[in-house]
Amino acid sequence: MYILEARQLTKTYHDGEVETQVLKGISFGIRKGEFVAIMGPSGSGKSTLLHILGFLDRQTSGTYLFDDTSSDNYSEDDLARIRNEKVGFVFQSFNLLPRVSVLENVMLPLLYSSVPEIEWHGRAVAAIEAVGLSHRSGYDASRLSGGEKQRTAIARSLVNHPDIIFADEPTGNLDTQSGKAVMEILEGLNRDHGHTIILITHETFTASHAERILHIRDGMIEQDEQVRDRVRADSFVK
Repeated sequence: MYILEARQLTKTYHDGEVETQVLKGISFGIRKGEFVAIMGPSGSGKSTLLHILGFLDRQTSGTYLFDDTSSDNYSEDDLARIRNEKVGFVFQSFNLLPRVSVLENVMLPLLYSSVPEIEWHGRAVAAIEAVGLSHRSGYDASRLSGGEKQRTAIARSLVNHPDIIFADEPTGNLDTQSGKAVMEILEGLNRDHGHTIILITHETFTASHAERILHIRDGMIEQDEQVRDRVRADSFVK
């Protein structure tokens, strides 16, 4: 069974009388524990697709199923809860609070969750340890390198134990070495802990860490490529 499934998704934007169709009937499914890269050139529609999959936007037509339930059946409150508890986001621009410590940045999603406050510190510490950043836990985000900022963002995405991690161009602002380290962390989270990873990228090297690549061009999937065998974790973190 798919953890999420897109059926003939379209997305059209309107600017006055100008109509721009960004997605043109996209269909695919992703199973729990997969590491999937959505790859395409700038303007191909890949970020628009991620925003729909992550409940940051809604499709114009078609059906999006999450946990076997249509997104149309979720209320705004349901969507807010899903964004906080079921999915984690890692963005190119990090989106950290600069004058707040790594620990406090990672704890932020817990403020809006149903997790008891007594568990917040332990969860944040565990997430920071998972990305190898315990030695920077007390540092303000402004003092971190680019790679450390992205690792902090990954830890923040983990703290609510999400079903899916969405990573939107996570190496876009990083040098080659830092980008490689970030991708190895994401690959390890998938391989060793069973996290479902959906990666948006235009870089071949970044996409090569995935086991499956969806190639998008002009709002359509032109290829669904299995690039390596799926490696299942012995035990899943949930």
